Amino acid sequence: MVAFYGTELENRLMLGTSQYPSPAILERAFKTSKASVATVSLRREGRDGAGQPFWDIIQKLGVKILPNTAGCHTVKEAVTTAQMAREVFDTTWIKLEVIGDTDTLQPDIFGLVEAAQLLTEEGFNVFPYCTEDLVVADRLLGAGCEVLMPWGAPIGSGMGLNNEYGLRALRSRFPNVPMVIDAGIGLPSHASRAMELGFDAVLLNTAVAKAGDPVKMALAMSQAVAAGLLSLEAEPMEPRDMASPSTPVIGQAFLS
Repeated sequence: MVAFYGTELENRLMLGTSQYPSPAILERAFKTSKASVATVSLRREGRDGAGQPFWDIIQKLGVKILPNTAGCHTVKEAVTTAQMAREVFDTTWIKLEVIGDTDTLQPDIFGLVEAAQLLTEEGFNVFPYCTEDLVVADRLLGAGCEVLMPWGAPIGSGMGLNNEYGLRALRSRFPNVPMVIDAGIGLPSHASRAMELGFDAVLLNTAVAKAGDPVKMALAMSQAVAAGLLSLEAEPMEPRDMASPSTPVIGQAFLS
């Protein structure tokens, strides 16, 4: 199990809820993968009106809800959205996004730290969507965040882990801080690699929702996360520059 803000989760896969072909497929993807967390956008969903069927489905899943501030470009916008999300979804958890660049959807790190400070002072459990920058991470922790969510690559790109060096450095610098790789995961191998690097969970959406078979991909991602964790715990061998025979030659007879 892994714990975030005192809440233990059995499955380390977190899934988004947008872009699925149908609500039924979304529901099957969650149930098949046994994902523990569903991210939800307040801008798209709500408890009343048109959002009611969606909210009914999410409640039936029995997973932890992580509302996000997707689409927010200013501190005021993100904080206001978080406050509304707390009322709508009845949770202090919030995935904090403050977007700084519309092409890459890279977070505005200055606004992110400011918004995180304001929200933690209001009692929110903030999950900040950030880069792998060590200084930014330190500022977010200083602002009261107890979890970090560095990107693997731009949102929806499917490129995987663009900067393994930076992610390894981040994991090494803050070994006791729970961290979730968020954004950019496109293949199960990407998710597995994130876990092998020592991250605590993986959050993804597009790779599952836009797959030819979202249900199968959701299962593949869940199994990849589990496999990556097992690999980390097994302490894999270090890569070598030279070949090393797997069959020992000491004690064997040689014919001349």
